[in-house]
Amino acid sequence: MTGLFSRILRMGKAEAHSAVDKLEDPIKMTEQGIRDLKKDLEESMKSLAQVKGIVIRMRNDAENKKKLAADYESKAMALLQKAEQGSLEMSEAERLATEVLSRKEDAAKEALRLSKEVSAQEGMSLQLQRNVDKLRTTVQRYENDLVTLRARSKTAAATKKLNAQIARVGSDSTIAMLEKMRDKVEEDESLSQAYGEMADSGQSVDDEINKALGEGSSMPGASDSLAALKAKMKLK
Repeated sequence: MTGLFSRILRMGKAEAHSAVDKLEDPIKMTEQGIRDLKKDLEESMKSLAQVKGIVIRMRNDAENKKKLAADYESKAMALLQKAEQGSLEMSEAERLATEVLSRKEDAAKEALRLSKEVSAQEGMSLQLQRNVDKLRTTVQRYENDLVTLRARSKTAAATKKLNAQIARVGSDSTIAMLEKMRDKVEEDESLSQAYGEMADSGQSVDDEINKALGEGSSMPGASDSLAALKAKMKLK
């Protein structure tokens, strides 16, 4: 892109490199450079059109002068033919023919001069056409480069932002946070296990009493209780 910026800033190659390093927004500078190139291209195309117009007019003038010279020669021949036929004095015919031929020579010289000028102008037109084509190609290439530059700029900005965020979170702080989280998880797991064990081992007071009485007690069995109940009710 150095060539573009050197054209934009109108300075030498070394100054262009220095200017590029100081640019805060290269995309905007590139867009402005392309606008300047398009303006130059428009002016060049106007100049090319003017030169081509001059060439066309000169070519037409040269052709007209050639036709005029041929017409003068035809008139001189007609005068001599009339003198030959006796309808015009030979001396008069020769005088007039001489005058006509003199004008024919002037017209032929002018036609030759214009033809040479047309050749010179056509050479200038061809060179200008090459310059216009080159400038048009340059503008198109820079416009394509600008599309790429915009995409790269967005990618670079996103990458820069992400890297900055990663840099703010250092590896030491990340490990410390992971260790703290691990301790918290282990603490919660241990507390959950403790609550589970308490829930599994929980017993009511009645359960404890029955358990104590059932171990080594001499309480009557179910059959003895039934017999006692029947005796109380005076049943057989």
